[in-house]
Amino acid sequence: MYLPSFSLAGKTAMITGAGRGIGRALAIGFAEAGADVILVSRTRKDLDEVAGLVQEMGRKAYTYAADVTQKQEIQSLYHSLDTDHIPLHILVNNAGMNIRSKALDVTEEEWETIINTNLRSAFYFSQEAGKRMKEAGYGRILNISSVGGHVALRTGVVYASTKAALIQMTKNLALEWGKYGINVNAIGPWYFKTPLTEKLLADEAYLNDILSRTPLNRVGELQELVGPAVFLASDAGSYCTGQTLFVDGGMTVYGF
Repeated sequence: MYLPSFSLAGKTAMITGAGRGIGRALAIGFAEAGADVILVSRTRKDLDEVAGLVQEMGRKAYTYAADVTQKQEIQSLYHSLDTDHIPLHILVNNAGMNIRSKALDVTEEEWETIINTNLRSAFYFSQEAGKRMKEAGYGRILNISSVGGHVALRTGVVYASTKAALIQMTKNLALEWGKYGINVNAIGPWYFKTPLTEKLLADEAYLNDILSRTPLNRVGELQELVGPAVFLASDAGSYCTGQTLFVDGGMTVYGF
């Protein structure tokens, strides 16, 4: 019997950026797979909505409104988990953002904002999770990277740099923490229908340009990220670590 290994029953998963888009889809998908879910985002309203959907499936939902760029808030969040005796088996570093400036136009503020949101937060969330997972002798960490961390895109040099760094961080943490029973992997999406891409994809010329570089000739649906994420977070993916799975409609076959 192999299919039961895809179940997340008995596990608790923390997802950052859980209020919208990819994070929201993964939270609901993980709950469907049997996990209780720790939802992290800045916006309380979004968190409460997702928590309600998780609870309707009979799973527990814990919500934490926090600024993921602030180390002190991250540490305070984990302290709350410890105080409330909430276990942590899976961490999904999903929180991210982009400012589509060309390299010559990037400001210091843009650089700091993107680096702090996409990379700094993922490291400090992983560091705190790693401490607890090491003690437990078990853990799964999943970083949401991007095809932009693997191939060159025409704008978004800072975003691409953070996503490439996430791929390398995934490898390094997998190497360092494998002996503790912690698997660290990443997913690299291409274009999916989210609130952040909605306006871009509404531009017909832009969409056609994207599709011309996508062998499957369409953008992704959010539910198509759930299966790969559940695989890497579950016992089905127990011999995978340090890997980045590109869920990209074939885009990285030949790049941008």
